[in-house]
Amino acid sequence: MIPDEQILELRKAITESARPLIFFDDDPDGLCSFLQFYSLNNEARGIIFKRAGPLDSFFLQKVKEFEPDNIFILDVAEVSQEFLDQLHNVHWLDHHKPSKLKNVKYYNPMIKSRGKDNKPVSYFAYQVAAKKDPWLAMVGCVGDWHIPKDLVKDFRKEYPDLLPKEIKRPQDALFSTKVGEISKIFSFILKGDNAEAMACVKTLTRIKDPYEILDHSTSQGKFIWKNFMRHNKIYEDIKSRVKVSEDKILLFSYQDNRTSLTSELSNEILYLNPEKFIIICRVSNGNYKCSLRSSKYKVREILQKALVGLEGFGGGHMHACGCQVSEKDWEQFLKNIREQLD
Repeated sequence: MIPDEQILELRKAITESARPLIFFDDDPDGLCSFLQFYSLNNEARGIIFKRAGPLDSFFLQKVKEFEPDNIFILDVAEVSQEFLDQLHNVHWLDHHKPSKLKNVKYYNPMIKSRGKDNKPVSYFAYQVAAKKDPWLAMVGCVGDWHIPKDLVKDFRKEYPDLLPKEIKRPQDALFSTKVGEISKIFSFILKGDNAEAMACVKTLTRIKDPYEILDHSTSQGKFIWKNFMRHNKIYEDIKSRVKVSEDKILLFSYQDNRTSLTSELSNEILYLNPEKFIIICRVSNGNYKCSLRSSKYKVREILQKALVGLEGFGGGHMHACGCQVSEKDWEQFLKNIREQLD
């Protein structure tokens, strides 16, 4: 857990900020975290973090343009020290492997729990936002394969039909319930270029409950649904090409410069094939940009060893990671992974 005093510190920082700037990861957890912070201060400006690698000095121009009095970083796994050294009043809320960087107020449940508590950032954003919107917290958590017990109680009081009581596993929640459908919608509307994605994010700040989206009952809900369906058509086409063999590694790669769907594909393919080591890759500009998943193997450890000596980088959670590998090193990378599985 994150101590109560830190939750209160974050709440005070966002509510009393005159010009808050929020960087958030491009997945449902990051988006739901941003939306809950925004609910406390609608002066906040959001920036989706889409790039591979750390949040770094590339984004200093954005900071200079907005001139924030406080900066918040939500669900971003890596931040460069050089970036932080040129800023002030930075608050970083995360749940990945703990960082030891300086010049930042850092909040991570992994620290106090010694690596045992990695509940999604949207869960802790729910605490920061005084538990205002359980549906946003649950959409973010389910998208990160978590169902926190205390959050479930709050959520089912208001939306029992979106997460039936018989659903116990996060993966079943994600792929067989309405709350999982919303998580998929949130994931897909972040695709495409930043202007389109931020138009969707802005629209979401005006949506009060999930039924606006599911029932297309408002103009805002219809707008979100329309953008989701456009990307979902591409997704379903790519997914139909995935083939399963007897190999313990389920490898699938595709070439597409429009948008990345590897994370969403790898999650669903793992759900359908829980015994496999999943590698889903998008080939672009001479690199393999991949999402790795496994229920059996410690993906992060395998990935770190597989990248040694190669041109590439990556990281993430114990059983779910992302990486980028140069095309010239691709076969060696696969060989390194296979050797560890064998």
